Amino acid sequence: MQAQLSDTIISIKTSSTTIAEAAGQIADGNMDLSSRTEQQAASLQQTAASMEQLTATVKQNSENAEQASDFAKEARSVANEGSAMIQDVVRTMCDISESSDRMADIIAMIEGVAFQTNILALNAAVEAARAGDHGRGFAVVAGEVRLLAQRSGSAAKEIRVLIETSGSRVTLGMERVRGAGETMSRIESAIERVTTIMAEIAWASHEQSRGIEQVGIAVEQMDEVTQQNAALVQEAAAAAAGLDEQAEQLRYAVSFFRIAKAPCYERG
Repeated sequence: MQAQLSDTIISIKTSSTTIAEAAGQIADGNMDLSSRTEQQAASLQQTAASMEQLTATVKQNSENAEQASDFAKEARSVANEGSAMIQDVVRTMCDISESSDRMADIIAMIEGVAFQTNILALNAAVEAARAGDHGRGFAVVAGEVRLLAQRSGSAAKEIRVLIETSGSRVTLGMERVRGAGETMSRIESAIERVTTIMAEIAWASHEQSRGIEQVGIAVEQMDEVTQQNAALVQEAAAAAAGLDEQAEQLRYAVSFFRIAKAPCYERG
């Protein structure tokens, strides 16, 4: 009986020592794990803060891209209006050019009439001279008609010069307006490309903002889980420390037992 009790006490001592050592190792490991978990939690908090700032920046960029896309659309609309106005000006100048051509034809006809009238007046003056005193009054009328024809011809020539000058200026203006129209067409095409690119940038920024927001949510969830793990590790560390303390108390209590040496006859 005494031998069994001795063996039991020895076993308890050994177990308590083993438990104390294991509890100490567990406590040390838990403390190290707790420290690392706290560091990881702090890193995740910093990451979450950085993600929030990045999310805000990306959202701002997305809003700016959308505004730029709206501005590009407005610019495209203005360019379309400018192109339409230039086309209207070209059509108007074409109409003016056609009117000038018709006026030139009319002036040519007036010049022809004035020339024919001048010839008729000369013929009438000749006939009046032949008639002598009887044709003197007719000669005066023929002279006036001749002067009127000459004035009409001179005025027609001046008008022709003005029409030709105006026609040249209209032609030059049409060429410049056509050049401006071609420039506006190129500007319109460029604005169209910019509008398309800005719309793609706005869409990509929006998608990027959504993706970063989802990453931020995931980081926050990881932070929460890490905080929970840190709390559990601290609880485990506290439990291990309590177990270590109890093992020390058990070893201390068992140390009061003294194992008597067995008699020789029992040993044999």
